[in-house]
Amino acid sequence: MIQQPAYLKKGDKIAIVCPAKKLPGSIAPAIAILESWGLEVIIGKTVTAGHHQFAGDDALRTEDLQTFLDDPEIKAIIAGRGGYGTIRIIDNLDFTEFQKNPKWIVGFSDITVLLSHLLAKLNTQSIHGQMPYTFDKATPESLASLRKALFGGEISYECSFAGKLPNRSGEVEGVLIGGNLTLLVMLQGSVSELDYTDKILFIEDIGEHEYAIDRMMRTLKRAGKLAKLKGLIVGTFNESTPESVPFGFSIEQVIWEIVKEYNYPVCFNFPVGHIDDNRALTVGKKVQLSIAATVVSLEQA
Repeated sequence: MIQQPAYLKKGDKIAIVCPAKKLPGSIAPAIAILESWGLEVIIGKTVTAGHHQFAGDDALRTEDLQTFLDDPEIKAIIAGRGGYGTIRIIDNLDFTEFQKNPKWIVGFSDITVLLSHLLAKLNTQSIHGQMPYTFDKATPESLASLRKALFGGEISYECSFAGKLPNRSGEVEGVLIGGNLTLLVMLQGSVSELDYTDKILFIEDIGEHEYAIDRMMRTLKRAGKLAKLKGLIVGTFNESTPESVPFGFSIEQVIWEIVKEYNYPVCFNFPVGHIDDNRALTVGKKVQLSIAATVVSLEQA
């Protein structure tokens, strides 16, 4: 049975830490938004720390996150930003106290390492959603979805698309897994590797060429991961710069070519990823997914 942390309520304490890259400036506006939700926000040492690219050295980032993992008064931990660095500290963390008092961990991008580890190793849900660093450009809908995910509100998305590739229609129910494609592939063979069997997978990435997406998707296919899925949600793959010699296929075409032999439903351009409208998804939660040619609905049970 997958553990679900307790939903937040007004007056709860939450913490902001940076397990990876350092913040380039103040996140005061994001803190104000979280406080407007009735939360008491505790700021970790890493929010203002810096060590080269990182939010403090590995020891500080480990200590900061560990402090709040262990504190039973902290009901959620939100990563200030992603970048790179979570994999450098994941194996130094002790989740003994966390397992006694599970709490929501929130983030995306590089934080996929932590979200994946929580489900794979600790059988605990987490939230893939906006982080304080991305709050300033976040759509009201994406922030509202994060609030609902944290407080136990009903999560139901209906999205219309007019993409170059049609979706593959179907209806399916299953546990939702996923995150940043690069990180998911990187975690293979480790204790943080997800179980893909009978799951609904969502993927997204940023700044990767078409050949890199092709390589990563084929790596998952060769490992037998893609054949075991119940459904596939393709989020945004933005900021992919053209190569001097074109690859010849769009990222969507690359993905479709690799999964078209399977029978499960597939949708493209779902609002999840490095975009302003990055909707919150609960990793490890059962969802109902309905895909038509140009319309997708997803409900978190």
